[in-house]
Amino acid sequence: MTDPYFFMLVMHQLGPDYVVWDTRGEIEFLTPGRGVLTAHFHVPREAAESIRARARGGAKVLEWFETEITDAGGEVVARVRREVYVREKKRVTSAGA
Repeated sequence: MTDPYFFMLVMHQLGPDYVVWDTRGEIEFLTPGRGVLTAHFHVPREAAESIRARARGGAKVLEWFETEITDAGGEVVARVRREVYVREKKRVTSAGA
């Protein structure tokens, strides 16, 4: 349910010059989730800019993001952490340029 969202949000903010992968996740189940479950995903612009700065020059960045899964009554049924890998893509230059 939560796998792709943080990596997609980061990838969208950083653009095509960065490699972005979802590397791993953790989930803490608190109570059985029944009925409609909801999770909200948000990557603040400041977090994306920090990742961009740390990934400049090809450095590997591993960043954790967290969210809660709630039921229709607003009760938290699980807490989720996802780790995202980011690296700036290597630039290809032509010979003699």
